[in-house]
This record gives sequence, C-alpha cells and structure tokens, in this order.
Amino acid sequence: MEQAFQALVVIVLGVGGCIGYFYLSNLLLDRVLCPARGPNMGRNINRASMIRPWLFLFPAIFALGLYLAYPVVATAWMSLQKDGEFVGLQNYSQMVSEPKFWESMQNNILWLIVVPALSTAFGLLAAQLTDRIRWGNIAKSLIFMPMAISFVGASVIWKLIYDTRPVDQAQIGLLNALWLKFEGGFGSTIGLRVIPALLVAVLILAFAYAAWSIARPLLKAGVKPRPVAMIGRLLGVAILLALIWEIVGWLTGVLSNDLPYGQPQTWLSMPYWNSYFLMIVLVWIQTGFAMVILSAALRGVPEETIEAAILDGANPFQIFFRIKVPQIMPTVVVVWTTITITVLKVFDIVLAMTNGQWETQVLANYMYDKLFRSLDWGVGSASAMVIMAMVTPILVWNVISARREMR
Repeated sequence: MEQAFQALVVIVLGVGGCIGYFYLSNLLLDRVLCPARGPNMGRNINRASMIRPWLFLFPAIFALGLYLAYPVVATAWMSLQKDGEFVGLQNYSQMVSEPKFWESMQNNILWLIVVPALSTAFGLLAAQLTDRIRWGNIAKSLIFMPMAISFVGASVIWKLIYDTRPVDQAQIGLLNALWLKFEGGFGSTIGLRVIPALLVAVLILAFAYAAWSIARPLLKAGVKPRPVAMIGRLLGVAILLALIWEIVGWLTGVLSNDLPYGQPQTWLSMPYWNSYFLMIVLVWIQTGFAMVILSAALRGVPEETIEAAILDGANPFQIFFRIKVPQIMPTVVVVWTTITITVLKVFDIVLAMTNGQWETQVLANYMYDKLFRSLDWGVGSASAMVIMAMVTPILVWNVISARREMR
C-alpha cells in the first residue's frame, strides 16, 4: 500500500510539475520577457515565437544531458584514470591485452552477424506468410508474444529447455528428452543429418540470393548509386557473405561430426555451439518485432505493382523477392540496424544462462565483470566506450536514413 501511495505521489508531482513548468514559463515569457504591448510589440511577439519551442524542448534536453551526455563524458574521463590518477590510454592497453576481451569481441561479432540476419529473415517470412492465411492475426499474436517477456524471463524458459540431468534420471529439458529418442539408426541419420543439411543448404541459398539481389544494382553498367546507398549495399553484401561462410561451417559439422547418441548433452557448456544456443533466445524474442514492422511495410506496397507483375507472368517467389522486398528495403534496413543495436547491448541472456562461462562472454558482460566484480573502473569504463563506439555509427546511419525517407 505504501509503494502504491509513493507511486501516486510521484505521478501527481511529475504531471503537476510539468503543467506548472509550461504554464509559468509561458507566463514569464509573455508577461515579463517579451510582452505583447508597447512600441516593441511586433518584435516581442516574434522573439516569443522563436523562444517558445525551446521552452517546450528544455525539459527533454535537460534530461538527455543529465542522463545521457554527462554519463558519456564522465565514463570517457574515467577510462583515462586509474585509482583517481590520469593514466592516458593505459586502461585501453590493459584491456586489449586480456584474452577475455578478445573472446568478448569475437562473440559479439558472431552475434552481430547471426542474430540480426536471422531475426529479420524469420520476421519477413512470418510477415509474408501470416498475411496469406485466415488465422494470420492469431499467428502474429503468438509470434509477437515473446516480446512481452523480459530477457531474464526468456532466459529462464530456455535454460529449462536446455536442462541436463544424469543419464539414469528423467530429463526435464525438452532438448535432451528429444535427443535421447535418437539411437543412431536410419531415423537418426534422416532426422539429424539429412533434414538439417537440407535446411542449412536452403538457408545458404536464400542468403546467397539476398546478397546477389543487393549487389546486382551495383554491377549494372551506367548505374551510379548515391554514396550512402552504395556503402549500405556493400555493407549488406559483406554481412551476408560472412553469414554464408559461417553457415557453411554448420553444414560441414552436420555432415561430418560424430554424434554421441544415448548421452544427455550439456548444451550450454559446448564451446562455439553454446553461443548459438544463447542466440536462439534473442532471435525468438526479436522475430516478433521484425514481423510487426515488416508486415506493416508489406501492406504498404502498392497493389498496382503487384497486379502488373502478375499480368507479366511473375510467380509468387518473383513477386516477393523482386517486387515487394526491393520496395520495403529501407524498412528492412531499419529493422536490421535496430536489432543490431539490441545485440550490441545484450547482457541479460548471457548473465542468466551461462554467466559468461564456457567461452560465451560478450562485451556488456565483460564490462559488468570489470566494473562491479573486479571493481576496475578504468578498464570497465574503457570497455563501455568500446560499446558506445560500436553503437554510434549505427545510430548515425539510422538518423541519416530517417531524414532521407522524410525528404
């Protein structure tokens, strides 16, 4: 009851304070600073019109400066200090000499390649398919539902799915319960090698086609795209090629690895593959976000272009990849970059599921360990600046793209 009363007081004071600020600031501007009377009435009215927007913006600017700009400057300064003394780039030098930092960087790059690509691809696929079925709204609700779960809650759910018990006990983890159904016979070969290999091959072909679709305008003679568009396309092709290279490794592993049948697996302690098991959680959450945004974009595609393509004899795949996707590409880029920013800040999933053990450390967890476990504020602040340096170009790109779309 006391907490509810405190919350009510905060709401009343917050709303009342905002109303009081806007009323009193406008009163001060119109009655004292720039009164609409006297010989300078016209000039005062013009000045008041110029100042008034800044009065409304001031609370937001002040809050952003207090909670964003000041912490950035303070963190940058702390990254140059050690025990209160200025040490220059010594903290950065120490950071790059630690194997855990490079493990975090490697894992972050892997997350950046895999999670945005898969989330956007699955979201686009779900958006297209759910618009073509009668119960599409129910399907969209189910796919979007993980967005309502916190990262920690989702981690607990998936940690139970990956749970491992001794071989003589019943497995409560869904993945191990399914794994123990395979015993190495013909069904195991089909279920664990042939079908996964076909799915991975289809995924490789899909990403290869997407890379070709993005690169094709750059290869046309006489076509000179704008520098920003060219950079974006080259970056997209590079990411897709890196993803294809990574997935080829999956295909090799599916076809060549010796599978330990009959033994429960500790999925989260398998180096390399455990990072993918963690990524699945974020892909599961972000697919719903991508689906909602891309579904709205697909509905905005003009029907005339689709009807013209049908009259020209285009099949559904050609309509989707050559008519719809090119028209919603700016939205795809926005979704991709938004999920990329989320990936750069990923922390909760790794902390809740592996605590950064078994080579699953990412930059945000490395920063947390340095700041709050080792109490090394210098190196921790340096790692925070590295994360900010990786996020900033993406934010700038989003702002530029938004302004270009508005024009």
